[in-house]
Amino acid sequence: MTAASNNTMIVDTPAEVLDARPGSRLMWPVEAAASILLVLVVGLLLAGVISRYVLSLPIVWIDEAASISFLWLAMLGSAIAIDRNEHLRLTVFLGMIPERARDFVNALALLVVATVLLALIVPASQYVGDEWYVTSAALNIPMSFRASAIVVGLALMSVIAVGHAIRAATLANLAAAIAVIAVLALFGWLLSPWFLTLGYANIPIFLVGVVAVCLLLGVPIAFCFGIGTIAFIAFSTHVPMIVLVGRIDEGMSSLILLSVPIFVLLGCVLDATGMGKAIVEFMASLLGHVKAGMSYVLLGSLFLVSGISGSKVSDMATVAPALFPEMKRRGHKPKEMIALLATGAAMADTVPPSIVLIVLGSVAGVSIAALFTSGFVIAMVLLLVLAVLARWKASGESMEGVHRAPFSVVWKTLLVSAPALVLPFLIRGAVGGGVATATEVSTIAVLYALVIGALFYGGIGAKKFYAMLVETAALSGAILLILGTASAMAWALTQTGFANQLAVYMTDLPGGWFSFMLVTIAVFMVLGCVLEGLPAIVLMAPIMFPIAARLGINDVHYSMVVVTAMNIGLMAPPIGIGFYIACKIGDVSPDEAMNAIWPYLGALLVGLLLIAAVPALSIAYL
Repeated sequence: MTAASNNTMIVDTPAEVLDARPGSRLMWPVEAAASILLVLVVGLLLAGVISRYVLSLPIVWIDEAASISFLWLAMLGSAIAIDRNEHLRLTVFLGMIPERARDFVNALALLVVATVLLALIVPASQYVGDEWYVTSAALNIPMSFRASAIVVGLALMSVIAVGHAIRAATLANLAAAIAVIAVLALFGWLLSPWFLTLGYANIPIFLVGVVAVCLLLGVPIAFCFGIGTIAFIAFSTHVPMIVLVGRIDEGMSSLILLSVPIFVLLGCVLDATGMGKAIVEFMASLLGHVKAGMSYVLLGSLFLVSGISGSKVSDMATVAPALFPEMKRRGHKPKEMIALLATGAAMADTVPPSIVLIVLGSVAGVSIAALFTSGFVIAMVLLLVLAVLARWKASGESMEGVHRAPFSVVWKTLLVSAPALVLPFLIRGAVGGGVATATEVSTIAVLYALVIGALFYGGIGAKKFYAMLVETAALSGAILLILGTASAMAWALTQTGFANQLAVYMTDLPGGWFSFMLVTIAVFMVLGCVLEGLPAIVLMAPIMFPIAARLGINDVHYSMVVVTAMNIGLMAPPIGIGFYIACKIGDVSPDEAMNAIWPYLGALLVGLLLIAAVPALSIAYL
């Protein structure tokens, strides 16, 4: 099991089925191209910031050039993620399948991925042809140069996926998997006239049933959404497949999403330079001597470090190794430490620059500045709830040999951590104050972190920096492909008219807006368990936010409830992926930690109900 940056958790298929091949000879040109594109995107955006705010001479073509480079980066990054096996998937249920059947299931999952990619290549080529007649406004070039990235990416991914399937599966399992897919496709085609008469009944068949089965088989989430939507459109509608490609393109191409790979890169820089560790050491010198002090340090460090990296996984990987040894010495049980680590990371996900908030703002049309300002306060509410529980849990903590750190030590650690401590407040202040957009701030933050890292924390070597660029490209590609296919599925769902029917039903719920809030909490907790954060948001936000608006719920208040509920689900066993990532980072058995986490999740739920019931907590200061 491995972890990825930007709030996206990655769970690998067993190594005997599909080994990761970072640095493969066939992939190095793709990795090099993706790295160059990432540097180009950062450079273009930084040049835009300088020209706009320093020189007062905005360069009109920069956003357009960055958008073109961004789509190429996303598609090449997705191909690298396929090669490295870094696409998000759910593997909890694979372990329950008998060993002999598991090999076949893994072969089937790989071929489902290939099927999605091959089904999209022809309509994507048609889409590129249509884009030839559309000229970009600033650069005055055909948009097919941009759209070609989709075809190239799909072709690369299909070759890699088929290659993995051939290499990992026996001939018998491969043939059986091909036969299963062919038979299901034939049945879908033969029953197509019947599906056309079913109306809303096609939703549970394709957009729920097919997706759920593929999730259980371990198919990466992006391709679960892809196969469900392809089957829905092909067998139950007359919509041409080229429309699906357009929806995927639109889901990946919002200018707001340009900040996603840059904040992922920022998280990598944070890890490599040790800036996060400096913050943890300062917090430990300040609070480590009090009862439950190390628990407070863990929560406070997650809060502050999250404001730099924007990544739950990066947060946990930075904080846990620095604090767990001392916490064990004081008598904290490993399972309790994991429970606090997991729920603390969930709490910190609303702290800017949370990529979840950026994506939510993009999908739901909510102000990023307002989300960043509100998220900071909401995280404090959840931090307080967890701190109260941690203090109660620490009643038996051994304080033998624990002394208050001398002022000289506190001062020294403050000086060392000060450059890193400035960064989260710089990000929140710039975006929340309307000085710059999240995308612009992300480029400034990366430049700041690189310079400060070089001056105060040892810097980053060229070889390591290149590896960070490749890793950022892969993780960003995996994230953005999920956003694209989830957007396509959300579009298919809304086109059925189901969303309007759901809105009518939800609006008439007894109890009014608060009943709708309770339904929202339940829905996003479940989706957070199964789908992880970003796909759940992209899938449901277009449906749920208009209903919230009808009921008079402020969009920022509703966003805080959605994100918090989703994070609670993400950390909830036995399915929540974030829980298993925390166990892996802390080297504790999930079975051991499972019982310990429930009181902490309960504390977060209390905080969530408070946030839902009191809108002022989210919006009074906006």
